[in-house]
Amino acid sequence: MIHEPELSCCREAFYRRERRSVPAARRFTTEALDAWGIKGDRAGDIVLCVSELATNALLHGVPPGRGFRLHLLRPEGSRVVRVEVHDSGGGEVRQREAGRGDESGRGLMLVAALADSWGVGERSPGKIVWCEFHQGEGGG
Repeated sequence: MIHEPELSCCREAFYRRERRSVPAARRFTTEALDAWGIKGDRAGDIVLCVSELATNALLHGVPPGRGFRLHLLRPEGSRVVRVEVHDSGGGEVRQREAGRGDESGRGLMLVAALADSWGVGERSPGKIVWCEFHQGEGGG
């Protein structure tokens, strides 16, 4: 894992294709949100979405020997937190219905339910899966 210089409005980290990257991404996100004063249920929602997007990147978007980049953005004066997961793999990102007994397949359903918006952008190579969270007047 490589951390890059931190600005007050942008944090990013690179994670290798390995199991410990998902908990590391959750810790990194929690630290950023704490520094930004975002706490409570909304912080929990953001951390859960980071966990789901990081897991999806590792399972479906990161070729062997590669990794993914996590961007957390909160522009100065903005009440929006944007999460971006950049990977170099191909493949379509789609929300699907998980069956009753399925142990996986609910990640994007959770992101869609918890985030105010989400989507997929192009990157060469690969894609960016993003989600945004609008903060209330209380800031968190």
